[in-house]
Amino acid sequence: MGYPSDMSNSEWSVLSQYFKQRGPGRPREHDIRSIINAIRYLLRSGCQWRMLPQKYPPWESVYGYVRRWRSNGKWDAVHEALRGAVREKAGRAATPSAGIIDSQSVKTVQKGGSVAMTLARKPKGESVI
Repeated sequence: MGYPSDMSNSEWSVLSQYFKQRGPGRPREHDIRSIINAIRYLLRSGCQWRMLPQKYPPWESVYGYVRRWRSNGKWDAVHEALRGAVREKAGRAATPSAGIIDSQSVKTVQKGGSVAMTLARKPKGESVI
């Protein structure tokens, strides 16, 4: 019995093509699907690395894969490919053509940032500095 965060077979069939072992080298010690399931468990539960259930590979191995994939761009590449596939399936261009900026962050800058907020909070006659 798995955890609710574990991938279904259909989810794994989509993701597995991005995580195939390429070229010669030492065979993997742990199954990549179990590594990704462990990462999903960590993200959904919010637990600490060292508190990973024993069903998953050791936390050091999982953490090593996360660091490696983050530094070599694997996460970004998989995200880009999946986003493009989802957009094309919806009948849209693979890459987005527009972006949205949060209006709250723009308003904060227009006020003058934290100094303006500090001035507004001080009673009249008090020094800011």
